[in-house]
Amino acid sequence: MVKITLKDGSVKEYDQGISVGDVAKDLSMGLFRNACCGRIDGNVADLRTPIDQDCNLEILTFDEEDGKKAFWHTASHVLAQAVKRLYPSTKLAIGPAIDNGFYYDFDVEIPFGPEDLDKIEKEMKKIVKEGLSLERFELPAQEGLKKLEDMGEPYKVELCHEHADKGENISFYQQGDFVDLCAGPHLMSTSPLKAVKLTNCTGAYWRGDAKGKQLCRVYGTAFPKASMLEEYLTMLEEAKKRDHRKIGKDLELFTIMEEGPGFPFFLPKGMILRNLLIDYWRELHREAGYQEISTPVILSRTLWERSGHWGHYKDNMYTTKIDDEDFAIKPMNCPGGMLVYKTKMRSYRDLPLRMGELGLVHRHELSGALHGLMRVRNFTQDDAHIFMTPDQIKDEVKGVVRLIDKVYSTFGFPYHIELSTMPEDHIGEKKDWDIATDALRDAIVELGYDYQINEGDGAFYGPKLDFHLTDCLGRTWQCGTIQLDYQLPERFELEYTGADGAKHRPVMIHRVVFGSVERFIGILTEHFAGAFPLWLAPVQIKVLPISEHQHAYAKEVADKLTAAGFRLELDDRNEKIGYKIREAQLEKVPFMLVLGDKEVESGAVAVRSRSEGDLGAMSLDDLIAKLSQMVKERVKE
Repeated sequence: MVKITLKDGSVKEYDQGISVGDVAKDLSMGLFRNACCGRIDGNVADLRTPIDQDCNLEILTFDEEDGKKAFWHTASHVLAQAVKRLYPSTKLAIGPAIDNGFYYDFDVEIPFGPEDLDKIEKEMKKIVKEGLSLERFELPAQEGLKKLEDMGEPYKVELCHEHADKGENISFYQQGDFVDLCAGPHLMSTSPLKAVKLTNCTGAYWRGDAKGKQLCRVYGTAFPKASMLEEYLTMLEEAKKRDHRKIGKDLELFTIMEEGPGFPFFLPKGMILRNLLIDYWRELHREAGYQEISTPVILSRTLWERSGHWGHYKDNMYTTKIDDEDFAIKPMNCPGGMLVYKTKMRSYRDLPLRMGELGLVHRHELSGALHGLMRVRNFTQDDAHIFMTPDQIKDEVKGVVRLIDKVYSTFGFPYHIELSTMPEDHIGEKKDWDIATDALRDAIVELGYDYQINEGDGAFYGPKLDFHLTDCLGRTWQCGTIQLDYQLPERFELEYTGADGAKHRPVMIHRVVFGSVERFIGILTEHFAGAFPLWLAPVQIKVLPISEHQHAYAKEVADKLTAAGFRLELDDRNEKIGYKIREAQLEKVPFMLVLGDKEVESGAVAVRSRSEGDLGAMSLDDLIAKLSQMVKERVKE
């Protein structure tokens, strides 16, 4: 017998070897019908997985993130099966679940067009109606290789070869006459995929290598209910309207030019927005006891070898030669922070030492991955590095969590936290990783936060907490992160003198709040649809005289508002007032002041709000007081 501890803390006993799916069935047939996969001792598992020892078990439905991934992974197999039925000569590459859906890469002579996607989608729906069971089976490596060779799937053969030397069996999934190389997890059958939609088709290089074969990538999504798909498609339409690239162009915030792909240009209004965010960042960090530093953009190869980036990250770095020596443009700020720490001897009395840096970094991204401000090749990380004694770790992590919470609350973003653990490609001893991981977990638990485990997704030098904020459309964005690091202080031989007079090694936190200033601006632009709150709006007020008779008064009003610290534009063009108002609305200006003869006579202003419409007449002093308070409180509107 095995004892299984369920999510609610209850313990149930079953025969050894019972599957995750059978446990779900025993608990409730409704739960079994909705189950997508399980989680055994924190690790995602197929519903077919036998349980051979005591464990903690969660049954995951479509409501959980890992449940969605299993659901969408199954949908990607249905997509591949449909393509093979319609276009038998197609060669299969990979088909993972991704955020909000899935994709599959195909090697086809002619890339699929809209008509092809319609045909494929119809075929997928047929496969769903057939209710095909998914069966998992394993073969010894050499048998698995031969099977894939016989199937004529060269990309799968290449993937299989990577595991063939490990002495492991190769796992496959079969549904009807379709077989695919896959580790899972998957649904029990195709039936739950009630609503399927193919959304897009693009080119993609095999394994992301521009020198490799260009494949045809088909994107799609799927849901258990048609109503959920409709909601998602409605959200996509709204997202198109909020696309930061279009809004950025319309509002003259930023641009990307052919001369600098992936390297954004910020225009005057965009710089106002950018600088306001940076000013806010600096204000918070001064209050939290951070010192600001700046480190060089280009540093020598020896530094990057010492940090480990040359060995673990070189493919993403831009390099150059200076005086016949190798240098690299920094992809991260942390090694420079190490050098700043070492500029003088440190004592335990100096710790914790919190050093913030708005550092410009460069990373090589494939051209196909570039996307406005969301994925760029240079960006400003709102970095900070905290050096501390081991007994200060928990309090410092808590301090960063509180800081991140304050920022996200200011913008109205809810968020959740993921704890990412040791990856396969890591440096340092496992015991140090265990200590670091426990320290992060204990800090957020004591603060009362829930968290999700993201196995194996830590940085190569340490575990991390990732903060995923949710925008007004329900989309999640990973922005803030807290990374605990025992490795770099060791590599750079950082020291401090302890109370005992001996030398000790500090522990280090890497952390960002925005993540990247550029990307955060992109997220804010889409979240607010360009209608930034008053305190962030590049143009806060438009002064709109009805005719030239009010120009002198309009100038007085504008001058007084400018003196009070507001950003405004005076529109004294010879245009109809309705036209001026409509234009200001399109420019998403928070407040418009309409000035006619009545306002001139009374010394007042007629106020129109972007969000509330006509607010009536108001004295200028009262308006200044009202708006000043909104700016001070950073009202979200």
